[in-house]
Amino acid sequence: MVQRLHLVFGGELIDPSRTAFKDVDDIHIVGMFPDYASAYDAWKAEAQRTVDNAHMRYFIAHIHRLRDEEAEASSTEEFG
Repeated sequence: MVQRLHLVFGGELIDPSRTAFKDVDDIHIVGMFPDYASAYDAWKAEAQRTVDNAHMRYFIAHIHRLRDEEAEASSTEEFG
């Protein structure tokens, strides 16, 4: 079975119309999830929890897209 890992994270943005974080050291890592559905549920919960702060945003990163399973070594593995 192929894993489709997703990372949910967020934080306060400098400007709500952009995606630059105000303080990268203060990014909230919600967690890593094995499928999009569970990542979406976690994202939605955090987004709803912080709905009163227009500068707060949460994102879902598709971690599985960073790896090329067909290649002998993906670009991320070459650094190790």
